[in-house]
Amino acid sequence: DEYFGMNTDVDAVVYLQLVNNLLHDLFPNAITIGEDVSGMPAFCRPWYEGGVGFDYRLNMAIADKWIEVMKHSDYDWGMADITHTMTNRRYAEACVGYAESHDQALVGDKTIAFWLMDKDMYDYMAAPGHGGSSPVIDRGIALHKMIRLITMALGGESYLNFMGNEFGHPEWIDFPRDDTYDPSTGAFVPGNGGSMEKCRRRWDLCDAEFLRYKFLAAFDRAMCHLDKAFGFMSAPHQWVSRKDEGDKVVVVERGDLVMVFNFHPTTSYTDYRVGCNNAGAYKLVLSSDEEVFGGWRNLSKETDGDHVSFGGDHDRRPNSFLVYAPSRTCAVYGPADWADPEADRKPAGVPGLGVKELGPYYEY
Repeated sequence: DEYFGMNTDVDAVVYLQLVNNLLHDLFPNAITIGEDVSGMPAFCRPWYEGGVGFDYRLNMAIADKWIEVMKHSDYDWGMADITHTMTNRRYAEACVGYAESHDQALVGDKTIAFWLMDKDMYDYMAAPGHGGSSPVIDRGIALHKMIRLITMALGGESYLNFMGNEFGHPEWIDFPRDDTYDPSTGAFVPGNGGSMEKCRRRWDLCDAEFLRYKFLAAFDRAMCHLDKAFGFMSAPHQWVSRKDEGDKVVVVERGDLVMVFNFHPTTSYTDYRVGCNNAGAYKLVLSSDEEVFGGWRNLSKETDGDHVSFGGDHDRRPNSFLVYAPSRTCAVYGPADWADPEADRKPAGVPGLGVKELGPYYEY
């Protein structure tokens, strides 16, 4: 009754079905994305199946979950809670995953970067050799990369950036507002005097060589090119083999890739066993700890070797291999045949990404 009874606005649903049908008939390559907070079943199924006809729906719970998580101590972050929110979606209905959007960036809330680093961003975002840093900034940059990659890995079949979060934009957006009154309650709502100070995005921060925003932007570029190479977001195989609350480790399989996230604030793990589906040799293709991403190079494709899997059940997976998982890092392992630690030194290489040539599934 909640979705298909007469309490539903039938005319609105039929209108959306007609619009999606018309758009896909006239423009076969068009993609429509719906924003729906009700959890309407079949929202992203074709009209002839009784669906509304959108191609994707926004996975809106993820961004709210990150705000909720960041209000707690690092030791209280729940690995199962995070992965459940990421993967809690209907089978065969494609979703757009995103770590933050306008809801988080508008006045009244804070961007993820500002939640993580707050006022330290004004004084300690200098790149090495250009000024001082702080433990708050080091933590924030490390977690910002991890939050975005695990959202891309588990949040849906596509990924959305929002106006600067790809490089950790520090401030909120606030449009010019005058004093007004709430028409429902009559309560006074103060404005900002028509100020345009925060009515902009500071794209210059990303381009400044002397600031650390460039590291976050480089990692975002590498993430996107990793998906171009391996097509993992659209891969049907997705499996969370480990969500360890004590170790603060999450291990994810997506397509041919194995991703290891160590959220523990202080503990690094040597010879950490991670499960995998496919047997064979794996190699590091992306590490958040690369210097080009503002990392410490404790885990780098330049020094990491082959990881040959061995049989035997581990975390309900038929194979497994051993890795080094430094504190507050994420790492992606791919088939060794498609890994090249020198790839980013070549003309078409992407800084920090160790994928051979264009990868196995690249499409222009």
